[in-house]
Amino acid sequence: MTPHLPVPKPAVIVISSHVARGTVGNRAAVFALETLGFPVWAVPTVMLPWHLGHGPGTKIVAPPEQFAALLGDLEGSKWLGEVRGVLSGFLGDYRQADAVASLVRAVKQRNPDALYVCDPVMGDLDGLYVPQAVAEAMRDQLMPLADIATPNRYELAWMSGRELTDLPSLAQAARAAPPRTMLVTSSPAAIAGRVGNLLVEGEQEMFAEHDLVRNPPNGVGDLTASLYLAHVLGGDTAQEALHATTASVYEVLKRAAQRGSNELQIETDAHSLRHPETEVSVRQLQAV
Repeated sequence: MTPHLPVPKPAVIVISSHVARGTVGNRAAVFALETLGFPVWAVPTVMLPWHLGHGPGTKIVAPPEQFAALLGDLEGSKWLGEVRGVLSGFLGDYRQADAVASLVRAVKQRNPDALYVCDPVMGDLDGLYVPQAVAEAMRDQLMPLADIATPNRYELAWMSGRELTDLPSLAQAARAAPPRTMLVTSSPAAIAGRVGNLLVEGEQEMFAEHDLVRNPPNGVGDLTASLYLAHVLGGDTAQEALHATTASVYEVLKRAAQRGSNELQIETDAHSLRHPETEVSVRQLQAV
């Protein structure tokens, strides 16, 4: 008898930063997607020795015309039909947004069911850490094209132009902004010492919360975006995808912090991406 062979999963294009050391940007997203069985086409927007929060380092960004040409090659590829998802994150230059948008449109023209996730990596509690032109390009060119967006609460606040301090204000801003599905990370919980992910999709509002991890390593947003996309492409409902994503990320984050690591250790904790053992609570919120 012919042995049963697993059915290959669709490909995902991931466009974000590449670091030599660490697990941020493409290093986190590609590993997570491949661990869950998805082939990945990985495109670096910038090359760095490490996350620059660790200290200064050389930054290599391809000339915009070369970056656009490479993405144009992907657009014209005979294999483009394999792709059912696109995830974009950190941009090295505001002009890269044009090429990313063009590629997203090409993927959707070939496969109308393909999903585009925009992770608008631009800032945190201390404000923008990218040039304003890059933040504006993500807000104005990429967010309107997205099916799913995964900003943290500070990025959503910057894009909405107002302070967002609680779940009702976050949910209202998420509902007012494109796209239809918004997963807001670093959302405040009602209980001190806890934090979570707020998911707003259509008329649904769900909140998955867990204990706050002090001094967390970088890369949580990249990991969250890639895992949520993987679960949705795998057929999970929004609630299932929210629960699995939050549980995996919290477990990986907590274990890295317990070891005293300044990076997520997803290669060590890969089982947490597939089968997290930590429980997180998911509750429905009243629509605003």
